[in-house]
Amino acid sequence: MTISTLKQLWKNEYFKTALMIILIIVVVFGFWYGSQVVLNTQYPALAVASGSMCTVEGMKCDGWSHPFSATLHVGDLIIIQGVKPEEIKTAPNPDGDIIVFRRPQGSSELIVHRAIAEQMMNDKIFFRTQGDANSVPDPALVPEDNVVGRVVLRIPWIGHIALFMHDSSGIFIIIFLIIILVVIEFIMPAFRGKEAKAEQKESVEKAFEA
Repeated sequence: MTISTLKQLWKNEYFKTALMIILIIVVVFGFWYGSQVVLNTQYPALAVASGSMCTVEGMKCDGWSHPFSATLHVGDLIIIQGVKPEEIKTAPNPDGDIIVFRRPQGSSELIVHRAIAEQMMNDKIFFRTQGDANSVPDPALVPEDNVVGRVVLRIPWIGHIALFMHDSSGIFIIIFLIIILVVIEFIMPAFRGKEAKAEQKESVEKAFEA
Protein backbone atom coordinates (compact mmCIF):
# COMPACT_ATOMS: atom_id res chain seq x y z
CA MET A 1 0.00 0.00 0.00
CA THR A 2 1.50 3.33 -1.10
CA ILE A 3 1.66 6.56 0.90
CA SER A 4 -0.77 8.24 -1.50
CA THR A 5 -3.30 5.46 -0.93
CA LEU A 6 -2.98 5.87 2.83
CA LYS A 7 -3.51 9.61 2.50
CA GLN A 8 -6.67 9.02 0.48
CA LEU A 9 -7.95 6.55 3.07
CA TRP A 10 -7.22 9.00 5.88
CA LYS A 11 -9.37 11.63 4.14
CA ASN A 12 -12.27 9.16 4.18
CA GLU A 13 -14.48 9.83 7.24
CA TYR A 14 -15.80 6.25 7.30
CA PHE A 15 -12.24 4.91 7.44
CA LYS A 16 -11.38 7.23 10.34
CA THR A 17 -14.54 6.19 12.18
CA ALA A 18 -13.74 2.48 11.80
CA LEU A 19 -10.13 3.10 12.85
CA MET A 20 -11.26 5.01 15.95
CA ILE A 21 -13.59 2.18 17.01
CA ILE A 22 -10.82 -0.39 16.53
CA LEU A 23 -8.39 1.73 18.59
CA ILE A 24 -10.93 2.04 21.41
CA ILE A 25 -11.43 -1.74 21.46
CA VAL A 26 -7.66 -2.36 21.45
CA VAL A 27 -7.10 0.11 24.30
CA VAL A 28 -9.89 -1.39 26.44
CA PHE A 29 -8.74 -4.99 25.98
CA GLY A 30 -5.08 -4.00 26.32
CA PHE A 31 -5.79 -2.24 29.60
CA TRP A 32 -7.77 -5.22 30.93
CA TYR A 33 -5.17 -7.87 30.09
CA GLY A 34 -2.34 -5.57 31.11
CA SER A 35 -4.00 -5.11 34.50
CA GLN A 36 -4.23 -8.88 34.90
CA VAL A 37 -0.45 -9.14 34.45
CA VAL A 38 0.42 -6.17 36.67
CA LEU A 39 -1.96 -7.11 39.51
CA ASN A 40 -1.29 -10.85 39.19
CA THR A 41 -4.93 -11.90 39.11
CA GLN A 42 -7.55 -13.00 36.59
CA TYR A 43 -9.99 -10.43 37.99
CA PRO A 44 -8.15 -7.12 38.47
CA ALA A 45 -11.39 -5.15 38.85
CA LEU A 46 -14.92 -6.05 39.96
CA ALA A 47 -18.15 -4.28 40.82
CA VAL A 48 -19.66 -4.75 44.30
CA ALA A 49 -23.16 -6.18 43.83
CA SER A 50 -24.37 -6.71 47.42
CA GLY A 51 -24.46 -4.84 50.69
CA SER A 52 -22.88 -7.56 52.85
CA MET A 53 -19.87 -5.31 53.54
CA CYS A 54 -21.83 -2.11 54.21
CA THR A 55 -21.84 -1.04 57.86
CA VAL A 56 -23.72 2.27 57.62
CA GLU A 57 -26.73 1.92 59.91
CA GLY A 58 -30.20 3.07 59.00
CA MET A 59 -29.36 3.78 55.35
CA LYS A 60 -29.78 1.83 52.15
CA CYS A 61 -26.43 0.60 50.89
CA ASP A 62 -26.83 1.91 47.33
CA GLY A 63 -23.44 3.63 47.19
CA TRP A 64 -24.92 7.00 46.23
CA SER A 65 -25.79 8.65 49.54
CA HIS A 66 -22.62 7.75 51.49
CA PRO A 67 -19.92 6.72 49.00
CA PHE A 68 -16.91 7.54 51.15
CA SER A 69 -17.90 5.85 54.41
CA ALA A 70 -16.13 2.72 55.69
CA THR A 71 -15.82 -0.62 53.83
CA LEU A 72 -17.65 -1.42 50.60
CA HIS A 73 -20.96 -0.40 49.08
CA VAL A 74 -23.12 -1.49 46.17
CA GLY A 75 -21.78 0.07 42.98
CA ASP A 76 -18.18 0.40 44.16
CA LEU A 77 -15.48 -0.62 41.70
CA ILE A 78 -12.82 -2.59 43.58
CA ILE A 79 -9.25 -3.13 42.42
CA ILE A 80 -7.89 -6.59 43.29
CA GLN A 81 -4.31 -7.74 43.64
CA GLY A 82 -3.22 -11.35 43.58
CA VAL A 83 -1.17 -12.21 46.68
CA LYS A 84 0.27 -15.28 48.34
CA PRO A 85 -2.05 -16.83 50.96
CA GLU A 86 0.47 -16.18 53.75
CA GLU A 87 0.46 -12.45 52.90
CA ILE A 88 -3.24 -12.08 53.71
CA LYS A 89 -3.80 -10.43 57.09
CA THR A 90 -6.59 -12.10 59.08
CA ALA A 91 -8.35 -10.17 61.84
CA PRO A 92 -11.88 -9.00 62.72
CA ASN A 93 -13.26 -5.83 61.16
CA PRO A 94 -11.65 -3.41 60.44
CA ASP A 95 -8.12 -4.86 60.58
CA GLY A 96 -8.34 -7.98 58.41
CA ASP A 97 -7.84 -7.86 54.65
CA ILE A 98 -10.89 -7.86 52.40
CA ILE A 99 -10.50 -10.72 49.92
CA VAL A 100 -12.29 -11.97 46.81
CA PHE A 101 -12.89 -15.71 46.63
CA ARG A 102 -14.99 -18.43 45.07
CA ARG A 103 -17.36 -20.38 47.27
CA PRO A 104 -15.83 -23.67 48.49
CA GLN A 105 -18.75 -25.66 47.08
CA GLY A 106 -17.36 -25.25 43.56
CA SER A 107 -19.56 -22.34 42.50
CA SER A 108 -18.11 -19.81 40.06
CA GLU A 109 -19.72 -16.96 42.02
CA LEU A 110 -17.21 -14.48 43.45
CA ILE A 111 -17.65 -13.27 47.04
CA VAL A 112 -16.09 -10.17 48.64
CA HIS A 113 -15.74 -10.62 52.42
CA ARG A 114 -13.17 -9.93 55.11
CA ALA A 115 -10.68 -12.60 56.20
CA ILE A 116 -11.15 -12.70 59.97
CA ALA A 117 -9.19 -15.86 60.87
CA GLU A 118 -7.19 -18.70 59.35
CA GLN A 119 -6.19 -22.25 60.15
CA MET A 120 -3.85 -24.81 58.63
CA MET A 121 -5.18 -28.15 57.44
CA ASN A 122 -3.27 -30.68 55.32
CA ASP A 123 -0.52 -28.13 54.64
CA LYS A 124 -3.04 -25.70 53.22
CA ILE A 125 -4.36 -22.41 54.62
CA PHE A 126 -8.12 -22.11 55.12
CA PHE A 127 -9.68 -18.70 55.77
CA ARG A 128 -12.66 -17.87 57.93
CA THR A 129 -14.53 -15.01 56.24
CA GLN A 130 -17.35 -12.68 57.16
CA GLY A 131 -19.18 -9.75 55.61
CA ASP A 132 -18.81 -6.65 57.76
CA ALA A 133 -22.59 -6.21 57.78
CA ASN A 134 -23.25 -9.85 58.69
CA SER A 135 -23.73 -10.86 62.31
CA VAL A 136 -22.06 -14.26 61.91
CA PRO A 137 -19.11 -15.62 59.87
CA ASP A 138 -19.63 -17.50 56.63
CA PRO A 139 -20.52 -21.16 57.30
CA ALA A 140 -17.69 -22.70 55.25
CA LEU A 141 -13.95 -22.14 55.39
CA VAL A 142 -12.30 -20.85 52.20
CA PRO A 143 -9.27 -22.84 50.99
CA GLU A 144 -6.33 -20.82 49.72
CA ASP A 145 -6.86 -22.17 46.19
CA ASN A 146 -10.24 -20.39 46.04
CA VAL A 147 -8.84 -16.95 46.84
CA VAL A 148 -8.75 -14.66 43.80
CA GLY A 149 -6.97 -11.77 45.48
CA ARG A 150 -6.99 -8.98 48.03
CA VAL A 151 -8.91 -5.71 47.65
CA VAL A 152 -6.40 -2.84 47.48
CA LEU A 153 -8.60 0.04 46.29
CA ARG A 154 -12.25 1.02 45.99
CA ILE A 155 -13.67 3.62 43.61
CA PRO A 156 -17.23 4.81 44.40
CA TRP A 157 -20.05 4.80 41.83
CA ILE A 158 -18.11 3.47 38.80
CA GLY A 159 -19.18 -0.12 39.47
CA HIS A 160 -22.81 0.82 38.78
CA ILE A 161 -21.95 0.90 35.06
CA ALA A 162 -20.79 -2.74 35.16
CA LEU A 163 -23.85 -3.78 37.19
CA PHE A 164 -26.10 -2.00 34.69
CA MET A 165 -24.45 -3.85 31.81
CA HIS A 166 -25.24 -7.21 33.43
CA ASP A 167 -28.86 -6.47 32.58
CA SER A 168 -29.53 -7.29 28.91
CA SER A 169 -31.51 -4.07 28.46
CA GLY A 170 -28.57 -2.13 29.88
CA ILE A 171 -26.20 -3.59 27.29
CA PHE A 172 -28.53 -2.61 24.40
CA ILE A 173 -28.93 0.91 25.76
CA ILE A 174 -25.16 1.37 26.05
CA ILE A 175 -24.60 0.04 22.50
CA PHE A 176 -27.32 2.40 21.23
CA LEU A 177 -25.64 5.38 22.96
CA ILE A 178 -22.26 4.45 21.46
CA ILE A 179 -23.82 4.32 17.99
CA ILE A 180 -25.43 7.73 18.54
CA LEU A 181 -22.10 9.22 19.65
CA VAL A 182 -20.32 7.79 16.60
CA VAL A 183 -23.00 9.23 14.30
CA ILE A 184 -22.82 12.67 15.94
CA GLU A 185 -19.04 12.76 16.11
CA PHE A 186 -18.04 11.33 12.72
CA ILE A 187 -20.83 10.55 10.26
CA MET A 188 -22.86 13.78 10.50
CA PRO A 189 -19.79 16.03 10.01
CA ALA A 190 -18.83 13.90 6.99
CA PHE A 191 -22.23 14.44 5.34
CA ARG A 192 -22.15 18.14 6.20
CA GLY A 193 -18.71 18.38 4.59
CA LYS A 194 -20.01 16.75 1.40
CA GLU A 195 -23.03 19.07 1.32
CA ALA A 196 -20.78 22.10 1.78
CA LYS A 197 -18.52 20.97 -1.08
CA ALA A 198 -21.57 20.38 -3.31
CA GLU A 199 -22.92 23.86 -2.54
CA GLN A 200 -19.51 25.40 -3.19
CA LYS A 201 -19.23 23.58 -6.53
CA GLU A 202 -22.74 24.69 -7.51
CA SER A 203 -21.97 28.32 -6.67
CA VAL A 204 -18.77 28.19 -8.73
CA GLU A 205 -20.66 26.74 -11.72
CA LYS A 206 -23.29 29.48 -11.45
CA ALA A 207 -20.57 32.11 -11.33
CA PHE A 208 -19.05 30.76 -14.57
CA GLU A 209 -22.46 30.66 -16.24
CA ALA A 210 -23.08 34.28 -15.30
